[in-house]
Amino acid sequence: MKRIIIICEGQTEQQFCNDVLQSYFNLKNIFLQNPTISKTGGGIVNWEALKHQVVTHLKQDSTSIVTTLIDFYGIHANHKYPNWQVAKLQQDKSVGMDLMEEGMQLDIPEDLRKRFVPYVQLHEFEAILFSDINVYDNNFEPDEFLDYKYLVDTINDNANPEMINDGVETAPSKRLSKILKGYYSDNENMKVFYGSLLSHDIGILQIKNKCPRFNEWLSKLENI
Repeated sequence: MKRIIIICEGQTEQQFCNDVLQSYFNLKNIFLQNPTISKTGGGIVNWEALKHQVVTHLKQDSTSIVTTLIDFYGIHANHKYPNWQVAKLQQDKSVGMDLMEEGMQLDIPEDLRKRFVPYVQLHEFEAILFSDINVYDNNFEPDEFLDYKYLVDTINDNANPEMINDGVETAPSKRLSKILKGYYSDNENMKVFYGSLLSHDIGILQIKNKCPRFNEWLSKLENI
């Protein structure tokens, strides 16, 4: 049985792996392990700290695949991620993420890097929660919305939810705070709860269909 270790930025991503990705990979006879970033227990760290965790996992099990599930949104120059500066300058942000992932992989020792598949979520994890408006209609009553029109406009304006931007007030989690009464982007417990609820109901196939970089990541993991 293939084993994949997904290093998650935080509890929201970790719960997503537990509730959504694990059952998907079970069907493919792949065992999933999903620790959070060890230095912080959740939350972005500098590249050297994350690199150390990646290399440690790769050395502990010579058959495992190691990957990451982190947001570009929270990474800054002082974190010193490979190719971050050039990624930030790319007009096509998907190209920027490809360059950054390539830099991360090449910075891993050569004898280990074939089993490392870095993945940086374009902007923010919560973007995938805009993959299907029906889950909102099915899970919430009209009085639970702060601004239903904003939800509709966000989904209609972004055929690829991954492109929802990294603005201070318009990042995916900030948008959800303006849409749902019970969602608070600064409350980790609420982010975990809503992230799990919505992503589970959307389903992995719909997320893959709407989010091309996410779909490409899963395809790499399945076929490596």
